[in-house]
Amino acid sequence: MDRLEIPPESEKRAIYPHHMRFDRGIAIPGKMLSSGQDGYRTPTIEDYEKHSKPSSQNGAHMFQSHLSSPGGVLSILSETKNHLSQSFETLGWRQRLRHFTWTFFTMTMATGGIGNVLYAVPFRFQGLDTIGTIFFLFNLVLFIVNVILISLRFHLHPETFKASVFHPTESLFVPAAVVSFGTMLIIGPHAAVLSSTLSSQRALSIIVGGFTLQGIGYLVSLTVYAAFIYRLMTQKLPKESLRPGMFISVGPSAFTAGAVINMAANADKYLPADYMGNGPMAAMILKVMADWIALWLWGVAIWFFMVSLGAHWDSIRHRNLTFTMSWYSFIFPNTALVTATFAVGEAFSSQAIQVVGCVMTCILVAAWFVVFGMMIRAIIRKDILWPQRQEDRDEGGFNFAEMKERGSQSHSEGSAFLRTVSSAPV
Repeated sequence: MDRLEIPPESEKRAIYPHHMRFDRGIAIPGKMLSSGQDGYRTPTIEDYEKHSKPSSQNGAHMFQSHLSSPGGVLSILSETKNHLSQSFETLGWRQRLRHFTWTFFTMTMATGGIGNVLYAVPFRFQGLDTIGTIFFLFNLVLFIVNVILISLRFHLHPETFKASVFHPTESLFVPAAVVSFGTMLIIGPHAAVLSSTLSSQRALSIIVGGFTLQGIGYLVSLTVYAAFIYRLMTQKLPKESLRPGMFISVGPSAFTAGAVINMAANADKYLPADYMGNGPMAAMILKVMADWIALWLWGVAIWFFMVSLGAHWDSIRHRNLTFTMSWYSFIFPNTALVTATFAVGEAFSSQAIQVVGCVMTCILVAAWFVVFGMMIRAIIRKDILWPQRQEDRDEGGFNFAEMKERGSQSHSEGSAFLRTVSSAPV
């Protein structure tokens, strides 16, 4: 089998494009990724003909034998893949920690959501509180571990902090660290819980603030809904590795439905007797309106759940699902749907709906164990915490090496300017 002749160092830049890099003498395109990763496509003869246009006769002679048959091209591909794999086999945990991205906070979001679901289960049994406490404490441990590891990432590899903020994909998960602790989107459920334990005057202030912020969050989400539905109608589904993120569409309506019902449930306790002329009547009107509005929102959440679930049918049937940290989107948004189901069942005194919510709870807890196990498996198999395998990979015109080089160049230019200014005569 023919082997690729390595050109002299002086001719490499003239022969190869700027995005090519060299590993053990083998030219590797920056976009040569594994199947399923962003930017991947099957190489063709034309690609190698394009990259092989030399500026000298020596360059033409080097590639002529390899382009004479498909076997030569396959040889190049095989050697490139083998050398690339060998160069990564010795990657230590310090280097793997470079790829500990913000997406790991979706794990704590999902685990905390499971704890909230167990708290909302209407049919209590001995040991349920213990299970919920275990999930709460485990989530606390996971959150602390995430904070420590991502801090170590930025400490050991300072350049990755700026890259994580400007990366087109990883930057989207920066708020996940805050959502793990609680954000505006789920302030309504928190307000409902707090209002039931405080005096009437303080409870009213919390409910007003909760309704306001929850309303802002949901109305803003409607703009995202519009873009999401437009994309589904005009383009094909997202690729399999990103498709679990479709379940995020369940969250805004489901969180708002549960929050509205629970905040209005205790209206007769926190509304003053003279509120709007008749406190008890105002509380009753508020509760009725909240329950029926929440019923609409609950239906919207179910619709988005069915759309997202149907989008995965083809991937499940052909077993094309590859683990990414976005798999935790199977869990967290759907915890809101389950708690909303419990709230709707209680508001309309429907035991059947509450039983459905319990069944969904069992499925959700089982799904959490599956996703958590797949994450451990992916770490062992080097599917995550590995170069070009996660949300920090080069994509969409973003190249970490180029960004680091530009940052170093800017730093050098700034240092040179300061030295010039400091040495100038006063």
